[in-house]
Amino acid sequence: MSTGSATVHPAAAPSLTSVFVRLKLSLLRNGLRQSTGRTLAYVASVLVGLLFAAGAVLGLIALRGNAHVGALVVLLTGILTLGWAVMPLFFPAGDETLDPTRLVMLPLRPRPLIVSLLVTSLVGIGPVVTFALVTGSVIAVADGPVATVVGVLAVVLVVLVCVSLARAVATASVRLLTSRRGRDLAVLSGLFIAIGAQGVNIALQKLGRPDGLSVLEPLGDVLRWVPPASAISAVDDAGHGAYGRAAVGLLLTAVVLALLLWWWQRTLTTLMTSPDSSTLQAVEKDSGRKSGSGDRGLERLLPGGRTGTVMLRTLRYAWRDPKSKMSWATAIGVGLLVPIVSSVQGNGSIYTAFSASALLGMQMYNQFGQDTSAFWMVASTISTPRDAYQELRARALTLALVAVPYVTLVVGGTAALIGPWSSFLEVYGLSLALLGALLATGALSSALFPYSIPSEGNKNVAAGQGAIAWFSLFGGLLIGGVLSLPLLGLTIWLHVAGLHSLLWVLLPVGVVYGAGVAELGLRVAAPRVARRLPEILVAVSKA
Repeated sequence: MSTGSATVHPAAAPSLTSVFVRLKLSLLRNGLRQSTGRTLAYVASVLVGLLFAAGAVLGLIALRGNAHVGALVVLLTGILTLGWAVMPLFFPAGDETLDPTRLVMLPLRPRPLIVSLLVTSLVGIGPVVTFALVTGSVIAVADGPVATVVGVLAVVLVVLVCVSLARAVATASVRLLTSRRGRDLAVLSGLFIAIGAQGVNIALQKLGRPDGLSVLEPLGDVLRWVPPASAISAVDDAGHGAYGRAAVGLLLTAVVLALLLWWWQRTLTTLMTSPDSSTLQAVEKDSGRKSGSGDRGLERLLPGGRTGTVMLRTLRYAWRDPKSKMSWATAIGVGLLVPIVSSVQGNGSIYTAFSASALLGMQMYNQFGQDTSAFWMVASTISTPRDAYQELRARALTLALVAVPYVTLVVGGTAALIGPWSSFLEVYGLSLALLGALLATGALSSALFPYSIPSEGNKNVAAGQGAIAWFSLFGGLLIGGVLSLPLLGLTIWLHVAGLHSLLWVLLPVGVVYGAGVAELGLRVAAPRVARRLPEILVAVSKA
């Protein structure tokens, strides 16, 4: 446009990358302003992350010159990469600012968008910690000016590969992660974290032995050729004069980075140009299922009447409700893990199989709170102590339907793994007795100390009900342990008296005792449920 001799030029469009970075920083700042608690939690997480990174870097620098540090840093890089790969699956809402589905309506080209998202992804505590760990790894193995130059390139490549991998995985699975099954996967992350923590604990114990790093050499020889760990291995190779191997290691990582960016761009283009028909497909599948016959599968195997209905409802809650699924999966996973971990640590005992009965028996506690706000429909069907008894009995039978085969598997597996087999019948009988005692105390605790479980968020107890939850759980476990004392006393007496040939009687006695004490607990709890039904309804309905 011209006005006389003056020419007015249009303002240059701002860089897409700078816009995305400012957008992420603005959303982060506005999110922290919502509450003081959120701000404190974020600041605390940042401090913890930085302290961890600083400690790890100092430890890696202290290991500089160790003969096996090369295998350690290669393994560390592999673990970092694996963490970045699975992080979007377990924490899909961890960074909503980078959700590609929010950008579908914007006129953006894939290639500039990839660059902007990649740079924006580098803003955060995760990339900073990764950069620090990778830098510490390079310092631990770099020897000489050539290795230093290779190390600088390796740090850049490793960080870019980790971030690109996370973003590509998140983009490729965004439809799953925003569905109910995706949220279930995120909820189950606690189980994988618990298992992973036990694995790290075992590894640290082995590495703490004299010359413990030597056990990493076979694994390091394999991972040194797997990108991006190959870039870290290239630094070590350059320090020893193996420039050809160093070049191959860097090249492998660069090729993988290019492939990841290509895959990310392709999935992003598909995501932003194709319609989301997953909901329609799900509806069609459900309608196809409903068009078939009525009761099928598990429904035909359950008893008729109220018992079968309650059992089917409880099993569906355990499969469909995210928090119920998490509770069941954690109990089953940790119950299997405890004997294995104790065996690996070298101090295993067949008596660790009691964890199976204890953890699954705890699922009987707060039965009505597990129904959340839907309990009012159950309450409308309970008008007499007999109704309450049938409701509790069906829930206990559902738990026993899973717990008895599970306890059998864990006790048998522990006897085979740790031994001795001669103690199998004894431990099996005690485990079933403990399970019955926890079913009894769980039913009574559900009647006397119900509390609400929020349906949203990560809390398992509503505000103001924490003391009730702790008293319900630990008080019930204590009484359950007391109820198991008669059978435990019989076991001790048989051992002390040297009557080892009679230890087999603990199995039939344990079965009868467990079933009897569970039945007694249900009959004691049923009239209390019927009498306190309005109070229970109010307690489990609190937000």
